[in-house]
Amino acid sequence: MSYDPDAILYGPIESPGKSFRYTVAGLILVISLALFMYVRQFVLGLGVTGMNEPVTWGFYIVNFVFFIGISHAGTLISAILRLSKAEWRRPITRMAEVITAIVLAIGGLHPIIDLGRPDRILNIFRAGRLQSPLLWDVTSIAAYFTASTVYLYVPLIPDIAILRDRGAKPQWLYKFLSWGFQGTKKQKHVLERAMNILMVMVIPIAISVHTVISYIFSMTLQPGWHSTIFGPYFVVGAIFSGIAALLIVMITFRKVFHFEAYLKEVHFRYLSNLLLVMALLWFYFTFSEYLTGYFGHEPYEMKVFFYKFTGKYAPLYWGMVFCNFILPVIILSNKKTKKIPGILIASIGITIGMWLERLIIVVPSLANTRLPYPTGIYIPSLTEWSLFIGAVGMFMLGFVLFSRFFPLISVWEIKEGRETSVREVSERLKSYQPDQSLTETD
Repeated sequence: MSYDPDAILYGPIESPGKSFRYTVAGLILVISLALFMYVRQFVLGLGVTGMNEPVTWGFYIVNFVFFIGISHAGTLISAILRLSKAEWRRPITRMAEVITAIVLAIGGLHPIIDLGRPDRILNIFRAGRLQSPLLWDVTSIAAYFTASTVYLYVPLIPDIAILRDRGAKPQWLYKFLSWGFQGTKKQKHVLERAMNILMVMVIPIAISVHTVISYIFSMTLQPGWHSTIFGPYFVVGAIFSGIAALLIVMITFRKVFHFEAYLKEVHFRYLSNLLLVMALLWFYFTFSEYLTGYFGHEPYEMKVFFYKFTGKYAPLYWGMVFCNFILPVIILSNKKTKKIPGILIASIGITIGMWLERLIIVVPSLANTRLPYPTGIYIPSLTEWSLFIGAVGMFMLGFVLFSRFFPLISVWEIKEGRETSVREVSERLKSYQPDQSLTETD
């Protein structure tokens, strides 16, 4: 039997141990508790949450925007790196694409959870209005989820075929999903063409999704929301949080599955450089947003402004600034701290900070309306916290189960990359050398 240098990539698939079973059991327990709390909310109504008048949006919409934002990790990063033919992308694209598919499914459920009557979601299809950003939102997310799922599945086919040929179980699953792929020249050509089409499609769809989500806020006259910068601001924030989430997943699975030979320092260095650039871009958009609001000095806008800067939400606001700007800039701009442990700390900080940003966008504006009412109060209940933890558990469970049945690193792309590298080096060396006919003449 020949030695397979990439056999480690199939380790999690072929030999699930006790740790895998305990992890899955623990996550299912967490999700079950969250499901129980949702059933309780469904029976008793939204009164079990902390939402009220005027703060009618709380954790559910915050988490909706947060999870949809993280989904940009897969589509944009993977598609852009593939289009630019960046060779270092090969070990990370699969993980990025899995993140997109899982968090889109989780994020898309949150508007339904936010409804006291979930069946009323059908009213968007029965009586949807083209003038409403809510209809655009449902349409764009559905298109994004479809495109992202297909974009995950198509590059997965060659690896599924390898698993089928290795006799991995369940055999029927791999035979069905491989679509008879045998790695012929024609099949590879069709596969590459499909991937190229999907790459071009998913980038504008991904950008449109978070732009449309921003329109739900910016197309109202609510203080703190009515802004022309919200579209690009939300897209930048989505990419920012998506890269941070991708780095956390990469570092975690690198440690758990011993992928050190595949996920090398160079991958973390390149992604951390991009993370640093996004931190600076995030600060630029944040500074521009609040600076223009402050100079306008519109009374209701300033009420929200000071509610964030010096009021009850000041600790959360300045915590957001620390997590999203100060911490990553300090860590990622210093060579001594720009190592995997430091990158992990910065990524976790950014993930927390971007969740705080969503909370700070949603709640303070709703709590300070233009109507002559006292400032609203929002305190999330145990139900909302349980569903948030359950959503995180669902994300972790989805990733763990995927790693059980499929490689987290694209095996066929790794092998293709090795062949491409050898060919490119050979061609480059030939281009440096004099022509053989000239040397023979001399």
